[in-house]
Amino acid sequence: MDYRNITVAGSGVLGSQIAYQIAFKGFNVSVYDINDEVLERAKERIIQLKPRYQEDLAATEQEVNSAYDRISFYSELAKAVAEADLVIEAIPEVVQLKIDFYEQLGKVAPQKTVFASNSSTLLPSQFAESTGRPQQFLALHFANEIWKNNTAEIMKHPGTDTKIFEDVIAFAKAIGMVALPLHKEQPGYILNSLLVPLLDAAQLLLIKEIADVETIDKTWMVGTGAPLGPFAILDVVGINTAYNIGLAKAKATGNEQYEKIANLLKKEYIDTGKLGRATGEGFYKYPNPNFLKPEFLI
Repeated sequence: MDYRNITVAGSGVLGSQIAYQIAFKGFNVSVYDINDEVLERAKERIIQLKPRYQEDLAATEQEVNSAYDRISFYSELAKAVAEADLVIEAIPEVVQLKIDFYEQLGKVAPQKTVFASNSSTLLPSQFAESTGRPQQFLALHFANEIWKNNTAEIMKHPGTDTKIFEDVIAFAKAIGMVALPLHKEQPGYILNSLLVPLLDAAQLLLIKEIADVETIDKTWMVGTGAPLGPFAILDVVGINTAYNIGLAKAKATGNEQYEKIANLLKKEYIDTGKLGRATGEGFYKYPNPNFLKPEFLI
């Protein structure tokens, strides 16, 4: 494994975290997104990670500043990937958007460059041909709050070169992750195969008016000892991501309940700027959400 220059395409909540974690571990990172305005927001988002690393990992001020200094920002894809050994795609969970991106990426990236998708629900075989280099393509999925929840699920498709698969496993370890290899394609990998049914069940309970958000979360937290309930988890994941997944399920299954979930998320949350923890409000208000109050579990 000889990866030194890494490009992260997509600077949303998780894309920003991926970029900063990789830089924190000593790699050179280029962040690509569609325009300078989006990149300015990404810079602010990444700067806000510095105190989290100091608090959670006991990182020094010099370490967090040096990590930031190893990151460059680009709104032109060709420049962002000019030296890339590995490109990690972290753009929205929309199939056509990803296909278009990979077709463009394949034309401008060096021949050596390996492509990896951070998609949480889609399979690498859906995009392998669009990359123009299917043998150098696989999935590399991270959990939110990557510096603490340091899982990296590496999933190959039938055409992935074995050495590429092994190299990306080694890279995941090099950036401080617990590497979790998947030898066959599985929608949702391991983590989301376990997590998504929980989040779906919670949203269905809400849309059917069985119980409210806080009661559903309280039930899960008291009953299992979990630190977060499903709606608190959705705030970490981000309401936009939950909406895109719900909309895709509604279209794929024709289930009107999923459509109701998507409509609720759009109308009550996205349209009102409540996008989750990253914006200060989603199902809960931050930094002092109700579920952290001692009386919540009573």
